[in-house]
Amino acid sequence: MQKPLILISNDDGYNAKGLRCLVDMVQPMADIIVCAPEGPRSGFACAFSATTPLTLTLREQQQGVQIWSSNGTPVDCVKLALSELVPRQPDIVLGGINHGDNGSVNTHYSGTMGVVMEGCMKYIPSVAYSLCDHREDADFEPLRPYIERFTRHVLCQGLPQGVCLNINFPLLEAPAQFNGVKICRMAHGTWSREVTRCHHPRGYDYFWMVGHYQNDEPLAEDTDNWALNHGYVAITPTHMDVTAYEALEQLRELQQ
Repeated sequence: MQKPLILISNDDGYNAKGLRCLVDMVQPMADIIVCAPEGPRSGFACAFSATTPLTLTLREQQQGVQIWSSNGTPVDCVKLALSELVPRQPDIVLGGINHGDNGSVNTHYSGTMGVVMEGCMKYIPSVAYSLCDHREDADFEPLRPYIERFTRHVLCQGLPQGVCLNINFPLLEAPAQFNGVKICRMAHGTWSREVTRCHHPRGYDYFWMVGHYQNDEPLAEDTDNWALNHGYVAITPTHMDVTAYEALEQLRELQQ
């Protein structure tokens, strides 16, 4: 019997610990092809390279696993893999495990989410995994039973067309145990103080994109931010159709 095929990418780079741990967690259940950026590509969202030539490099190959890298974006990597690397359509696309959370409006900026949105637009069930820990040597092992269970579920049950999953894990305090799993909506939040100005010794100013995130509805208990802040694994079904259906009737007069 043919094993399922999993395509994995991320925005932290092909050698990131989170990606390597994800490969290890799902390898027993499928053949795996990894195509990930050569280095960090955080914040690239759904960007792709329209004017830059792209390369593919085979980094590792072993039984059931191929790891490729590209000089492109996370979405480039998925497009390249689907065009040039996979022997058949993958049964699932996985993004991550990201070093840092992708809750609330971070969904719109995230290269990890760009991976699964691209998979979703190709009608492939797609899941993004992120941990609220930016450290290069973050501990991903407590995520293993959850990632195994969630991945098997989607492999067996699929997802509604046009829907991908954004799954975020809180940073555990001792004892190393999550409080449970919550199916959540995306919190309403905003970023402020996003630009820091610095002065270069050679006489010009330059800028860093930084910022402070604010949860604009901290008491709402049905959001991903609330779940993560209270020790729960947050699962947010994310729809590719961004039509504001509630505004359609309001705008009908523009047709006249």
